[in-house]
Order: sequence, then C-alpha cells, then structure tokens
Amino acid sequence: MTKTLKCISPIDGSVFAERPVLSPDEARAAAARGKAAQAAWAARPLQERIDLVMAGVAAVGSMNDVIVPELAGMMGRPVRYGGEFGGFNERASYMAEIAERALADIEVGEDATFKRYIKRVPLGLVFVVAPWNYPYMTAVNTVAPALIAGNTVMLKHATQTLLVGETMAKAFHSAGIPEDVFQNVYLDHDTASALISENAFDFVNFTGSVGGGQAMERAAAGTFTGVGLELGGKDPGYVMEDADLDAAVATLIDAAMFNSGQCCCGIERIYVHESLFDAFIEKAVAVVNGYKLGNPLDPETTIGPMANARFATEVRAQIDEALAMGAKAHIEPFAEDDGAAYLTPQILTDVTHDMRVMRDESFGPVVGIMPVKDDEEAIALMNDSVFGLTASLWTADVDRAERVGDRIETGTVFLNRADYLDPGLCWTGCKQTGRGGGLSVIGYHNLTRPKSYHLKKVTK
Repeated sequence: MTKTLKCISPIDGSVFAERPVLSPDEARAAAARGKAAQAAWAARPLQERIDLVMAGVAAVGSMNDVIVPELAGMMGRPVRYGGEFGGFNERASYMAEIAERALADIEVGEDATFKRYIKRVPLGLVFVVAPWNYPYMTAVNTVAPALIAGNTVMLKHATQTLLVGETMAKAFHSAGIPEDVFQNVYLDHDTASALISENAFDFVNFTGSVGGGQAMERAAAGTFTGVGLELGGKDPGYVMEDADLDAAVATLIDAAMFNSGQCCCGIERIYVHESLFDAFIEKAVAVVNGYKLGNPLDPETTIGPMANARFATEVRAQIDEALAMGAKAHIEPFAEDDGAAYLTPQILTDVTHDMRVMRDESFGPVVGIMPVKDDEEAIALMNDSVFGLTASLWTADVDRAERVGDRIETGTVFLNRADYLDPGLCWTGCKQTGRGGGLSVIGYHNLTRPKSYHLKKVTK
C-alpha cells in the first residue's frame, strides 16, 4: 500500500490535502536527475539564473490570492495578514542583488609569473527540508540563493504545509526553470534519512526541531555532507529602564503572539527592569485582551488556531505546569478556546527558570515575564538557555545595547525591534539552535565551496 502524507487543517480537523510519498527507488531517481542536471544549470550565465529565479518568485506572487486562504487552511494564519509574499520577495530580491559580488572571484594576485585567485563554485544538489510556520519565506531563504549560485535543489516541505512546495515548483517551472533543476518531493522520514546516508545530496539545509536536526546529523554521519541547521529557540526580550515603554510592549507582545506564537524568532520570555515592570504588564495584558481568536478565514480574526492540536496540547501543558509551580496567569480563557487547536493567548508572571515555560521551546502564544534589577541579572537570565537565535534589547543607549549584546549568547541582537529577518544579515544561531547561516553574503558562502587557482604562466 502506498503511504500518503495528510495535512490536517487546524480550522476544523478535516483533511485539507493528501499526497503519496515517493518510494525509495523513486526518490533516488529524483536525486539522480537533480545531480545530472546541475552542471548544465551551473554553466548558464549568472544573470540568466538570477532572471529565472526572480521570474519564479514573481510567479509565486501572482498566485497570492489563492495562497493566502490556502495557508489559513493548512496552518491557521489569519487571512487578514496577507500571506508571506512581501518577505518572500524581499529575501529573494536581496540575494539576487548581491549575487554577483558575493560569488565573485577573490583575486589574490597576478604578476608576470603567476595568476592566483579563489572561485566560489556550487556544491551540487542541495536538499532543503522546510518548516510549516513560515513555509514560503523559510524555503526561499535557501532555494533562491542555492539556484542562483548554480546548485540544483530538491525541496521537501512539511506535511502541515503540504501544498507549498508544489506551488513553488509550479511557479518556478512556469518561469522557465527546468523541472530537474528544482524539484518538489514528498518523502517520509525514513526515505529522506536513507538518501542522506547514501550521499544522494551535496548539502542538506534543515529548519525544524532539535530532534529533527539530530536525525539529520545522524543520517549524514560519515558522508561528509554539509548540514545547515536552524532548530529550536527561546528568544528573550530585555526592557531597560530608559526604554520607550509603549513601543517595547507593542513590539514584544506582537513578537510573542503573532502567528499564534509559531515564529522561529518569536519572543518567548521577557525581562523588564523592575521600575517599568508593573506598567509593562498592565499594557501587555490590555494588548492581548484586544485580540480576536477565531477562524483564520474570517477577516476580523487577529489570532488563529495553532497549526495542530498537538502543538496546543504542549503549550497548555507548559502553562498548567507553571501555574502549579506558582506562576500567575493574566488572561482569562477566551470563549473561542476549544481545548484543542484554538488556544487562549497567555501572559504569565511569577515565573522562574525552574519552569518549562521559561526553558523549553513553547512555539505558541504564551510568554513569561520577569522583573530584573540590572543588566547583569538580565544577561545571566538571557544566557540561561540551551538555545540562541535572537535577543531583543530595548534602550535609548546604543552603546549600552552593544555592550550588552556582546555578552549575549545568540545569533542576532536586535535593538528596539524584534522578530524580523534582515536578508542583508546572516541568519544564524548558536547552541541547540543549530549551526551554519542563511542569507547575506555568508549564505552564498555556505551554498558554495572555495576552489583555488594557482596558475603559473609559461615565460621565455
């Protein structure tokens, strides 16, 4: 019997989409086609590859009226927010803009006897395993620069957003990118792991859970295949005594609750200087009480269901455990909370780092908030985590923010903003958040390898 992948809609628990997985032999054949197509693709002029990729991006944009409600059906984001094309296009456009200089030869020197330089050459076939929470933007982070750099790509998307890879492939193929150069595939975990262990790919980029990242590394062990990983997060915000309080509340609470808290760099814990703590809590509670939980297809809905009821079960468990240990909940249950995917957003105080809600990734609409007396206490608490993706600092003093930022174990330091991926900067993490980096010039370096040329001239 052929195994199928099923996307269960969080709106009503129905099967939104279903697709059969490739057999191991079919998957191997797809990878072989991708490898075989790579040399010809890389031989095309860089500008031609850029133009084709950007035409594919534009084709995705032309489908946005279909994509937005489809995303609501698959993972629950309210249609009022208009989908992801803005960020999708911004990231691809920036990578297209910098491609020529990012991929340019590094000139070491030339004289009458020698010419020396370093090329950036594509790795080959890149396997992208993308997550469901921002399914278009997270995929394009690697897909666009990988293709522009001359790699071929196989995309395996999350079951929760089963149709995204299919839509991207349709758009890119319609723009003229050959089918074997960019393939969307449906694979089960065992087949994906088997292909990695068999050296089917030249690079693997995975965004997902810590457990998933560990599985990728185990599969790649001994193959010398490069693996880029963006895994869990428990991103902190720190509000200093001179912060713009209203801006800090609005931004940090939005960063904690937007997309039902299902953001890679969402804020999951906040530390507020004791002089502002009570005012921060009062304003934060007012913001959350103004949310409308409901069907994401309703344009009045501001916060939709979590993508799957099992995700909401974990968030409820963390909240219940914290309450049993003495935490205080500030948000009364919303009428629309159904005990399943539709979950009341929650603010907790009287929390400690002994509670899972302040240690484990929640990936849901809950945030714990603690008072701190100074930078030293805040830094110690921010670093008291196995994760390190972003940290958001709030102060009018840029120099102070830089000093504090230098001491935080994180991939990105934000000042007076949060939850934004700037494609000009490397998207990276440390500790159990993973390794490697996407976007920026460094993203191109991670999708290519250096090749040195030491050319001795014939002289008479």
